[in-house]
Amino acid sequence: MENADPSARRDLEGFIDRLVPENDPDFTHTFEGPDDMPSHIKMALTRTVEVIPFVDGQLCLGTWQGVFLWEHRARSQTRRIVLSYQGVS
Repeated sequence: MENADPSARRDLEGFIDRLVPENDPDFTHTFEGPDDMPSHIKMALTRTVEVIPFVDGQLCLGTWQGVFLWEHRARSQTRRIVLSYQGVS
């Protein structure tokens, strides 16, 4: 995902919010609020696992690439990120 220009992330978030809006009358899974079902759909449409190579102990990302956690819930949540390193030392 491009990370150099913040407008790319804003445009992506705006698009997915229009694609999967809160308060859709067809959603019945709303126990935790109007963002409950939209957050499940957004998670299914976006990746939750990434494989990124390392070179000499550094993330091998291009100029336009970045890694970020995209929270789909309206209220902040506590999240854990698990990193696994596999390779030759």
